[in-house]
Amino acid sequence: MRITVVEDNEALASAIAFRLRGSGHAVDLLHNGTSAEAFILHEGSDLIVLDVNLPGMDGFELLSSLRAKGVTTPVIMVTARADMTDRIAGLDRGADDYLVKPFEMEELEARIRALLRRQKLDLVEREEFGRLAFDKGSRQVLIDGEVLEVPRKEAALLECLLDSRGRLVSKGQLIDHIYGVGADVEDSSIEPFVSRLRSRLKGSGVVIRTARGLGYMLVLAD
Repeated sequence: MRITVVEDNEALASAIAFRLRGSGHAVDLLHNGTSAEAFILHEGSDLIVLDVNLPGMDGFELLSSLRAKGVTTPVIMVTARADMTDRIAGLDRGADDYLVKPFEMEELEARIRALLRRQKLDLVEREEFGRLAFDKGSRQVLIDGEVLEVPRKEAALLECLLDSRGRLVSKGQLIDHIYGVGADVEDSSIEPFVSRLRSRLKGSGVVIRTARGLGYMLVLAD
């Protein structure tokens, strides 16, 4: 899943990103409300973790603007202010949940899971392709119903390829999905993950094709 974290405290933002990436999510980090709006409208997101106090455009203004433009992405607002008035203001503008700093990362992750369940997103459903299945809720890969042990980054890679099955996916797109947009990662770093995932998928009836210099494609085996 792709999560956008909008937080001007770069240390906290990095800590949140590290935790969520460790759980297999792609995370995009932004530190300014105005640039965050442009990014979300252009790139999209599955869920937004949004700080209230932001430069450029504060979290309340950003949320109101996104909702006015038709963006329905679930939003968890984060603030150091515990005042009930602020909480009500955020919810009235379209926030789905509210978290007060300081908080434990476990609580943030639990709220993300609960919010996704309430929103009835596809995260709890299985994506199936031939004999292969990917459970987005548990992040499990299965072949003929049997769980296949797949490390988190490879599972994120498979998720991206599955979402575009039969279509070419560039190395840049895969890196964005695994690490988040703007991550300082070389295109070549994706190759070992593809190689290992390709080996794990042997016998599944699904293969990863390489379009040299362009990217990869997940297809059914001949």
